Amino acid sequence: MKKIEAIIQTEKLDAVTNALKNIGVGGYTVLSTKGRGSGERPTIRGGRGTVSYVSEYSKGNSVTTIVNDNQVDAVVSAISNAAFTGKSGDGIVFVKDVEDVLNIASKQRGLDAL
Repeated sequence: MKKIEAIIQTEKLDAVTNALKNIGVGGYTVLSTKGRGSGERPTIRGGRGTVSYVSEYSKGNSVTTIVNDNQVDAVVSAISNAAFTGKSGDGIVFVKDVEDVLNIASKQRGLDAL
């Protein structure tokens, strides 16, 4: 099993989650994030609009799912295609090994827990 985590632009969240649903991903977690990467950070106007400054962080979303090893390429492709704008800061995808999973309610383990 693999854990796939994608940090994406906020405005791409609906496109990414729809892409995951379309390929049959059964569940995922979405978290609001703030971070600093290669993308352009937003400019914020202060006070009465007389001062502006560059934000320390960019806002985004983290989408995380756990899938069977044979689904990894399809999931990564779906995320990257849905989040793509061609500009710096589109996001990043991490793929990590998962040793085991336990569904607390059903007590099932491994792939059955998903």
